[in-house]
Amino acid sequence: MAVGFADFIVVLRLDSAPFKGTFMTGVVVKLFPKCLSKAFTRHSTEQARHRCNVMALLAAMAINFSAVAQDDFAVASSDYFVDRADSKKFVLIMAGPTVGEDNKSTFRQWAFSLHDILARDYGYSSESITLLHDQGRNSSEDQSAAARVDGPVNLAGITNAIEVLQGQVKQGDQITIYLIGHGSGADEESKFNIVGPDITGTQFAEMLDPFSEQDIVIVNTTSASYGFSASLSSEGRVVISSTRSPSEKFDPIFSRYFIEALDQRNGDRDKNNRVSMLEAFNYAKVSVDQWYEGQGRLASEHAGLDDNGDALFSLNPTIVDVDGRLAEIAYIDTLEDDGENLSDRALSLKARMQEVERSVFILRGRKADFLEADYWRQLETLLVELAKTTGQFNDQISL
Repeated sequence: MAVGFADFIVVLRLDSAPFKGTFMTGVVVKLFPKCLSKAFTRHSTEQARHRCNVMALLAAMAINFSAVAQDDFAVASSDYFVDRADSKKFVLIMAGPTVGEDNKSTFRQWAFSLHDILARDYGYSSESITLLHDQGRNSSEDQSAAARVDGPVNLAGITNAIEVLQGQVKQGDQITIYLIGHGSGADEESKFNIVGPDITGTQFAEMLDPFSEQDIVIVNTTSASYGFSASLSSEGRVVISSTRSPSEKFDPIFSRYFIEALDQRNGDRDKNNRVSMLEAFNYAKVSVDQWYEGQGRLASEHAGLDDNGDALFSLNPTIVDVDGRLAEIAYIDTLEDDGENLSDRALSLKARMQEVERSVFILRGRKADFLEADYWRQLETLLVELAKTTGQFNDQISL
């Protein structure tokens, strides 16, 4: 069965008097398994996968329309995390020093795995990924491994990496900062352990001041990460901390599962072929809980997420709570992920698809702000546009 624009119009119109989400769900779910079987075979095409991704999105949205609005939430009128055709994304990975061969091996594996996953699956290049690792390049490592390392995790290395980023980014670009290693201290004295004198959260926050026109995601997976992470909280930022207090000093395993969520897009819960920061966080959190349960141990780490700038981290963020809505529309993937070689027209259409999808998520989160008829009318308009744009994109990439 070919699934395309005509199918979406049928889905949207069968129930048009009145338009209800429940009936739409039935239609989409009925079509979706057939789409899925065709789109994800060994011989599936990029076009089939994009069609199926939209079907999955429609199904997920129809099933999850219920939400509670927050009057003070300004995402709908903001430009946070919009994937425009001319915007770029950058990642800074910092894996700090440690003692013991096991820890060194683990931190190195996490840092290099994240680097390689982003380069392989998410469209990043050596120019858009910066990896600072321990004391820098190790002459005993093989050339390919050493080539990934851009410098040491010391104050000079971090300062240089930030200055290079300043010269690369423009308004509307996105920066993701990923910390691996050890943390210590509380409140203003919270630190990320680096080579040489440690850096405090306050110091690092000042380093990020020049990036007021960029979207920022910070994933801090160190031990005792809470205080340092809280120092970085700001409006328009997504900040993830692997611990909820300075007393959680044992090395967390959160990073292992957060990276696993990105690998092969394991964390893609709504099946739109993308992993949001909220999805990655929830995947990692659930996996950590299951790991401790399997070990028969009480959890010594409790991850939290803050994306409204109040420095209060939610342990269970969702789109209906204080934290979670911005993280839902924050993605780490670039427009040309999976090695796609898109024309300028296709790139523009893909950006528009993602922008409309973002608008749908925002509208869903603000359902309580609208009269029911207005809500469904706006939703229908967005879904029709999403279907049309997807059809145009599929036509473009099949040329």
